[in-house]
Amino acid sequence: MLTTAVKAARRAGTIITRGARDLDLLTVTAKGPKDFVSEVDRAAEAAIVETLHAAYPDHGIFAEEGTGRDRNRDAEHVWIIDPLDGTTNFLHGFPQYCVSIALAHKGVVTQGVIYDPIRNDLFTATRGRGAFLNDRRMRVSRRAHLRDCLIGTGFPFRDGRYLDTYLQMMKTMVIQSAGLRRPGAAALDLAYVAAGFYDGFFEIGLNAWDVAAGSLLVLEAGGLIGDLAGEGDYLHGGQVVAATPKVFAQMVQALAPYRADLARDLAAPASR
Repeated sequence: MLTTAVKAARRAGTIITRGARDLDLLTVTAKGPKDFVSEVDRAAEAAIVETLHAAYPDHGIFAEEGTGRDRNRDAEHVWIIDPLDGTTNFLHGFPQYCVSIALAHKGVVTQGVIYDPIRNDLFTATRGRGAFLNDRRMRVSRRAHLRDCLIGTGFPFRDGRYLDTYLQMMKTMVIQSAGLRRPGAAALDLAYVAAGFYDGFFEIGLNAWDVAAGSLLVLEAGGLIGDLAGEGDYLHGGQVVAATPKVFAQMVQALAPYRADLARDLAAPASR
């Protein structure tokens, strides 16, 4: 299954790389405020789904652009796909985006692939068998104190309801860590935690296709992942904290004062 997912990711990567050569010629539409989709997103997703269904016709599909949505709705095996995580980066020629593919069996992620076509970096994981970057075993970093850590995050750029609270969270992390980074592709950020490039990562407002593959990479590399409370509702809950085991607890503690404010913000009408 992992081999097929890698094949699908590389096929999508080829489509993305070809599209990156002629960005001005692409057809781009808006799915919502600051939320764009290009013909490359759709073509890459179609190629992924075609590759996966050719090998596993009975599997379900849960993909960002909706390809294969109505097939095998009750399947125990479901592929969770983001064909181009970091579309805004891609459309501006900013070289930070990736393909993310995961397989869940009865809701548990068992395979994960994240492919960076710019650097030709392939991150892979199989549950119980470790995580790898270009066939080399990955481990999360050994840093044990938040003050020494480089932390990744994302901005709430589509929905401004919790922007003020999130800015306070970012301020706390800037003060308590060695540095904060926001490249703009959550799946790749999680892969970087698994590889030890980051020591931790947090973000709000994510979807399952942003998180699924990266979550398995982090776990198989020896890290921890959860929601802002440190609990297990991160795949579909939209809130993610991932880090080395000792730093994970420190991040959850540092962000704890903002959980109630976030709940209040998210209960308010969406701002535009």
